[in-house]
Amino acid sequence: MDNIRSQAVVPKNEGLGKGETQLSSSVTLYALVQCTRDLAPVDCAECLAASVANFPNFCDAHPLGNLCNKGSVIGNKNQTSRNIDQLLSTLVSKTASAGYTATSSGQGQDKVYGLAQCRGDMSSKDCSDCIQDAANQIRQLCPDQADARIWYDYCFLRYAREDFIGKVDTGYGIFYYNVENATDPQDFDRKLGALADDIRSQAVVPKNEGLGKGETQLSSFVTLYALVQCTRDLAPVDCAQCLAISVGNFPNFCNSRKGCRVLYSSCYVRYELYPFFFPLDSITTSLDATTIEHSTIVASVHT
Repeated sequence: MDNIRSQAVVPKNEGLGKGETQLSSSVTLYALVQCTRDLAPVDCAECLAASVANFPNFCDAHPLGNLCNKGSVIGNKNQTSRNIDQLLSTLVSKTASAGYTATSSGQGQDKVYGLAQCRGDMSSKDCSDCIQDAANQIRQLCPDQADARIWYDYCFLRYAREDFIGKVDTGYGIFYYNVENATDPQDFDRKLGALADDIRSQAVVPKNEGLGKGETQLSSFVTLYALVQCTRDLAPVDCAQCLAISVGNFPNFCNSRKGCRVLYSSCYVRYELYPFFFPLDSITTSLDATTIEHSTIVASVHT
């Protein structure tokens, strides 16, 4: 940011600065800044400084959603609260290395069960960062609840007094969808259905640990990308059931949309017209911005 801000205040650049930097051998970060051309260089610098200063407030990792079960109030049960803190500490310390942890903390009525899992294509570092953020945020968002869940792009974390490990949970869902429809809905839905079937079959193969991902060509210049994942506590048959419910909701929430996400506590489904899972497709990561539309949350639904 410092580099492109310094470009922008050079008069010949007319308020524009842009550039890129390598995050790794396969990932590049691109950035652009611009001031209106009526501003003097010092005023342009001031405006850009104010913009960049807001990054921590608006550009940090934010959860896709969370659930704080109002029927699970801890009240003055300090032992339950301590058990949750201990559980979160264990989840944070153990999840990054394997990408998944399911455990419990405490005894009797104060016992709590927890699960944390990262998306299967994440690096250990990204996984660790995501779970740490999730553990911090969930206690802030749900300080008085013993049953809480939080979803991020890269990870999911939950805990509860009830032993939910190994059980399919689609009782609460979060749905995001793209604001635009596919230009050829019939062909789009047909190819999406075939891709979804393929990656669901991947996910139930034990060695894949609940993950399936793939892509298919919609045309010579448009590719559809999709990913599914189950929490790794589920047996293959239960994973298949959860994903069937998720994909079965496409007509209700994702009907012919250019992108969609279905988030349950036991599984996750997403498709887009741009690469979002790793390793990124190097040919298509420079897609024109018009192909990447904003997503809008549709609903958080109890079923």
